[in-house]
Amino acid sequence: MLKNLLSTIWVLVPAPLRRLTMRATNNTFTVTAAGIIFNTEGKVLLLKHRFRAGSGWGIPGGFLQAGEQADEALRREMREEIDLEIDGARIFAVRTFKRQNQIEIVFVSRASGNIEPKSIEVERVAWFPPNALPDGLPSDQKKLIESVLADGAKGRG
Repeated sequence: MLKNLLSTIWVLVPAPLRRLTMRATNNTFTVTAAGIIFNTEGKVLLLKHRFRAGSGWGIPGGFLQAGEQADEALRREMREEIDLEIDGARIFAVRTFKRQNQIEIVFVSRASGNIEPKSIEVERVAWFPPNALPDGLPSDQKKLIESVLADGAKGRG
């Protein structure tokens, strides 16, 4: 009975106030899109970011902007950072990071073309054979790449 009354009252509350209440009572987090991107030779694209901890090497990606779809965020980041267009984008995994309060949507895609840093964030960009990834690549990202290969998803977009 009480639940029905509360739900009836909730529906009558103006939508902006309901949204404000939901934002105030729920955790906030950021969302990123990342890509495991292969070229026609089966090499994987990695970027060395100036502001990334450790060696700086990692899979490409970035934060979603308000109202942006995750695959479009990845495409935008690739254009902004290295001027590369990707072919297709298939969701491979969704990961959560409690310490950063972050959700990451990981895509698998293909791309070809010249690659070079276009953003101050990116120091270097290169295609790597999956069996010769750079030292310092975070172990979780190495495992993601291995999982994509084991899944048979290499190059499928």
